[in-house]
Amino acid sequence: MQIFTTGRRSFRSEREINNAERNKMELVFHQCDMGKKGYLSREDLKIAVVMLFGYKPSKSETNILMENGAADCPGIPLERFVSLMGRKMSAEDPYEKTRQIFSAFDVHCRGFLKLDDFKSIFKRVAPRLPERTVLEAFRYADQDSDGHISFKDFENVISYGLANICSSTGATK
Repeated sequence: MQIFTTGRRSFRSEREINNAERNKMELVFHQCDMGKKGYLSREDLKIAVVMLFGYKPSKSETNILMENGAADCPGIPLERFVSLMGRKMSAEDPYEKTRQIFSAFDVHCRGFLKLDDFKSIFKRVAPRLPERTVLEAFRYADQDSDGHISFKDFENVISYGLANICSSTGATK
């Protein structure tokens, strides 16, 4: 994503969505299309936004999305859904999203994660994951072996993971 500055205003150019993101949107659409109608109702759409972005859209956001549906359809058909969600997804800032995730994990606001923090996180997110695997993941993420995962260490691991997901699905960043 590039940021252009003109005078006092900044504009972000939206990035293209990749094949993996498009496939995810299509999968979510089909999972949320209750009754296999070929479109998402208002309630279906709310569930789809939760699945894609992790939050429930407000009433006004849902109204705006529904108003952008096809005129000849009582809801949002697949291609329109992909277009709307693609614009929303392409406007996200991956750095800011990574920063928010790191901040959520850094419950003590220290600016780094210790092994105990890491174990606590994985216990909540993946309770059946063996402790040995968590320890290996911590060691991998702790690039400088100082016993702390800094934001930079965390960002490197996240970026590496996203690059591998994109390359394994044939998608481009």
